[in-house]
Amino acid sequence: MQVARLFVTATGTGVGKTYATGLLVEAFARLGLRPGACKPVETGVSDEPADAAALLERAAASNPRFAHVTPRDLTAYTFPLPAAPFCADTEGVIRIETILYRIGELESRCDILLVEGAGGLMVPLTKESRMIDLIRTLECPALLVTPSQLGCINDTLLSLEALERRGIPHEWCVNRRERDRFDTLTRPFYDARFPGSWWELEEGIDAYARRIAAELGVQ
Repeated sequence: MQVARLFVTATGTGVGKTYATGLLVEAFARLGLRPGACKPVETGVSDEPADAAALLERAAASNPRFAHVTPRDLTAYTFPLPAAPFCADTEGVIRIETILYRIGELESRCDILLVEGAGGLMVPLTKESRMIDLIRTLECPALLVTPSQLGCINDTLLSLEALERRGIPHEWCVNRRERDRFDTLTRPFYDARFPGSWWELEEGIDAYARRIAAELGVQ
Protein backbone atom coordinates (compact mmCIF):
# COMPACT_ATOMS: atom_id res chain seq x y z
CA MET A 1 0.00 0.00 0.00
CA GLN A 2 1.24 3.48 -0.88
CA VAL A 3 1.92 5.46 2.28
CA ALA A 4 0.37 8.92 2.33
CA ARG A 5 2.53 12.00 2.93
CA LEU A 6 1.68 15.41 4.33
CA PHE A 7 4.13 18.28 4.65
CA VAL A 8 3.75 20.73 7.54
CA THR A 9 5.26 24.14 6.88
CA ALA A 10 4.87 27.67 8.22
CA THR A 11 5.46 31.31 7.41
CA GLY A 12 8.70 31.20 9.40
CA THR A 13 10.51 29.94 12.47
CA GLY A 14 8.74 29.69 15.82
CA VAL A 15 5.24 29.75 14.37
CA GLY A 16 4.19 26.31 15.64
CA LYS A 17 5.08 23.64 13.06
CA THR A 18 6.13 21.07 15.66
CA TYR A 19 3.06 21.75 17.77
CA ALA A 20 0.79 21.42 14.74
CA THR A 21 2.51 18.23 13.58
CA GLY A 22 2.08 16.70 17.01
CA LEU A 23 -1.62 17.55 17.02
CA LEU A 24 -1.96 15.96 13.60
CA VAL A 25 -0.27 12.76 14.76
CA GLU A 26 -2.85 12.48 17.54
CA ALA A 27 -5.73 13.41 15.22
CA PHE A 28 -4.81 10.71 12.69
CA ALA A 29 -4.45 8.17 15.50
CA ARG A 30 -8.01 8.98 16.60
CA LEU A 31 -9.07 7.98 13.08
CA GLY A 32 -7.52 4.55 13.61
CA LEU A 33 -4.46 5.22 11.47
CA ARG A 34 -0.81 4.55 12.29
CA PRO A 35 0.82 7.97 11.87
CA GLY A 36 4.52 8.69 11.70
CA ALA A 37 6.64 11.82 11.70
CA CYS A 38 9.86 13.06 10.16
CA LYS A 39 11.98 16.19 10.66
CA PRO A 40 14.39 15.94 7.70
CA VAL A 41 16.73 18.70 8.90
CA GLU A 42 16.96 20.17 12.38
CA THR A 43 19.40 22.92 13.29
CA GLY A 44 20.42 24.37 16.64
CA VAL A 45 21.07 20.85 17.95
CA SER A 46 23.70 20.45 20.64
CA ASP A 47 22.71 17.00 21.87
CA GLU A 48 19.27 15.59 21.10
CA PRO A 49 17.15 17.17 18.35
CA ALA A 50 14.34 18.72 20.39
CA ASP A 51 11.72 18.98 17.65
CA ALA A 52 12.32 15.42 16.51
CA ALA A 53 12.12 14.23 20.13
CA ALA A 54 8.77 15.97 20.59
CA LEU A 55 7.44 14.42 17.38
CA LEU A 56 8.70 10.97 18.33
CA GLU A 57 6.95 11.14 21.70
CA ARG A 58 3.63 11.69 19.94
CA ALA A 59 4.31 9.13 17.19
CA ALA A 60 5.45 6.39 19.57
CA ALA A 61 2.35 6.89 21.71
CA SER A 62 0.15 6.44 18.63
CA ASN A 63 2.09 3.89 16.60
CA PRO A 64 3.95 0.93 18.19
CA ARG A 65 6.28 0.74 15.18
CA PHE A 66 7.90 3.97 16.40
CA ALA A 67 8.45 2.63 19.92
CA HIS A 68 12.12 1.74 19.37
CA VAL A 69 13.00 4.65 17.09
CA THR A 70 15.31 7.42 18.36
CA PRO A 71 14.87 11.16 17.76
CA ARG A 72 17.86 11.15 15.41
CA ASP A 73 16.17 8.42 13.37
CA LEU A 74 13.48 10.99 12.52
CA THR A 75 16.08 13.28 10.96
CA ALA A 76 18.40 12.99 7.99
CA TYR A 77 20.66 15.80 9.21
CA THR A 78 21.22 17.75 12.41
CA PHE A 79 23.53 20.74 12.88
CA PRO A 80 24.58 22.75 15.96
CA LEU A 81 24.29 26.19 14.36
CA PRO A 82 20.74 27.60 14.80
CA ALA A 83 20.35 28.81 11.22
CA ALA A 84 18.80 27.91 7.89
CA PRO A 85 19.93 24.41 6.84
CA PHE A 86 22.23 25.68 4.08
CA CYS A 87 23.97 28.07 6.49
CA ALA A 88 24.09 25.53 9.33
CA ASP A 89 25.58 22.95 6.94
CA THR A 90 29.06 24.46 7.04
CA GLU A 91 30.62 21.40 5.35
CA GLY A 92 28.07 21.14 2.55
CA VAL A 93 26.91 17.61 3.35
CA ILE A 94 23.16 17.93 2.72
CA ARG A 95 21.92 15.76 -0.14
CA ILE A 96 18.26 15.68 -1.14
CA GLU A 97 18.63 11.98 -1.97
CA THR A 98 19.59 11.27 1.65
CA ILE A 99 16.50 13.11 2.90
CA LEU A 100 14.29 11.11 0.54
CA TYR A 101 15.89 7.86 1.69
CA ARG A 102 15.20 8.68 5.34
CA ILE A 103 11.60 9.56 4.53
CA GLY A 104 11.25 6.22 2.74
CA GLU A 105 12.59 4.37 5.77
CA LEU A 106 10.09 6.02 8.09
CA GLU A 107 7.21 5.44 5.68
CA SER A 108 7.66 1.70 6.12
CA ARG A 109 6.47 2.14 9.71
CA CYS A 110 3.21 4.03 9.16
CA ASP A 111 0.05 4.67 7.15
CA ILE A 112 0.65 8.40 6.84
CA LEU A 113 3.93 10.26 7.33
CA LEU A 114 3.97 13.86 8.51
CA VAL A 115 7.06 15.68 7.28
CA GLU A 116 7.89 18.86 9.20
CA GLY A 117 9.95 21.49 7.44
CA ALA A 118 12.49 23.90 8.90
CA GLY A 119 11.60 27.58 8.95
CA GLY A 120 9.45 28.78 6.07
CA LEU A 121 8.92 27.80 2.46
CA MET A 122 11.88 29.69 1.01
CA VAL A 123 14.45 28.51 3.53
CA PRO A 124 17.41 27.05 1.63
CA LEU A 125 18.34 23.41 2.07
CA THR A 126 21.19 23.66 -0.40
CA LYS A 127 22.41 26.40 -2.73
CA GLU A 128 19.91 25.26 -5.35
CA SER A 129 17.05 23.75 -3.33
CA ARG A 130 14.60 25.38 -0.93
CA MET A 131 12.04 23.84 1.40
CA ILE A 132 9.25 24.41 -1.09
CA ASP A 133 11.22 22.42 -3.67
CA LEU A 134 11.30 19.46 -1.29
CA ILE A 135 7.51 19.60 -1.04
CA ARG A 136 7.25 19.46 -4.84
CA THR A 137 9.69 16.56 -4.98
CA LEU A 138 7.62 14.64 -2.43
CA GLU A 139 4.46 15.32 -4.48
CA CYS A 140 2.36 15.77 -1.37
CA PRO A 141 -0.07 18.35 -0.03
CA ALA A 142 1.05 20.93 2.50
CA LEU A 143 -0.45 22.43 5.62
CA LEU A 144 0.68 26.02 6.11
CA VAL A 145 0.70 27.17 9.74
CA THR A 146 0.52 30.93 10.18
CA PRO A 147 0.92 33.12 13.30
CA SER A 148 -1.59 35.53 14.78
CA GLN A 149 0.50 38.54 15.75
CA LEU A 150 0.43 41.95 14.13
CA GLY A 151 2.21 41.83 10.76
CA CYS A 152 1.32 38.24 9.92
CA ILE A 153 -0.86 39.11 6.92
CA ASN A 154 2.10 39.91 4.69
CA ASP A 155 3.97 36.68 5.48
CA THR A 156 0.79 34.64 5.10
CA LEU A 157 -0.02 36.10 1.68
CA LEU A 158 3.53 35.61 0.42
CA SER A 159 3.53 31.97 1.55
CA LEU A 160 0.13 31.27 0.01
CA GLU A 161 1.23 32.84 -3.26
CA ALA A 162 4.37 30.69 -3.34
CA LEU A 163 2.34 27.51 -2.86
CA GLU A 164 -0.25 28.51 -5.43
CA ARG A 165 2.31 29.50 -8.07
CA ARG A 166 3.91 26.07 -7.80
CA GLY A 167 0.63 24.20 -7.90
CA ILE A 168 1.10 22.62 -4.47
CA PRO A 169 -2.23 21.56 -2.95
CA HIS A 170 -2.56 23.11 0.48
CA GLU A 171 -4.70 24.35 3.31
CA TRP A 172 -3.78 26.88 5.94
CA CYS A 173 -4.54 27.52 9.55
CA VAL A 174 -3.78 30.11 12.22
CA ASN A 175 -1.98 29.18 15.42
CA ARG A 176 -3.61 31.75 17.66
CA ARG A 177 -1.54 33.20 20.48
CA GLU A 178 -2.87 36.76 20.68
CA ARG A 179 -6.60 36.13 20.57
CA ASP A 180 -7.95 39.64 21.26
CA ARG A 181 -5.61 41.52 18.92
CA PHE A 182 -5.99 38.93 16.17
CA ASP A 183 -9.75 39.40 16.10
CA THR A 184 -9.33 43.14 15.65
CA LEU A 185 -6.13 43.52 13.63
CA THR A 186 -6.04 40.49 11.33
CA ARG A 187 -9.17 38.38 11.26
CA PRO A 188 -11.32 40.98 9.43
CA PHE A 189 -9.08 40.69 6.36
CA TYR A 190 -8.86 36.88 6.44
CA ASP A 191 -12.64 36.57 6.72
CA ALA A 192 -13.17 39.03 3.88
CA ARG A 193 -10.50 37.66 1.52
CA PHE A 194 -10.67 33.94 2.41
CA PRO A 195 -14.20 33.26 3.72
CA GLY A 196 -14.51 29.72 4.99
CA SER A 197 -11.13 28.59 3.64
CA TRP A 198 -8.92 29.05 6.71
CA TRP A 199 -9.26 27.62 10.17
CA GLU A 200 -7.85 27.87 13.67
CA LEU A 201 -5.32 25.19 14.49
CA GLU A 202 -6.69 23.72 17.69
CA GLU A 203 -10.34 24.02 16.73
CA GLY A 204 -10.03 22.65 13.20
CA ILE A 205 -7.40 19.92 13.50
CA ASP A 206 -9.76 16.92 13.70
CA ALA A 207 -11.92 18.02 10.79
CA TYR A 208 -8.79 18.65 8.72
CA ALA A 209 -7.38 15.21 9.58
CA ARG A 210 -10.59 13.55 8.42
CA ARG A 211 -10.64 15.63 5.26
CA ILE A 212 -7.02 15.07 4.25
CA ALA A 213 -7.15 11.36 5.11
CA ALA A 214 -10.09 10.97 2.73
CA GLU A 215 -8.31 12.96 0.01
CA LEU A 216 -5.16 10.85 0.38
CA GLY A 217 -7.13 7.59 0.49
CA VAL A 218 -5.99 6.41 3.92
CA GLN A 219 -9.33 6.21 5.71
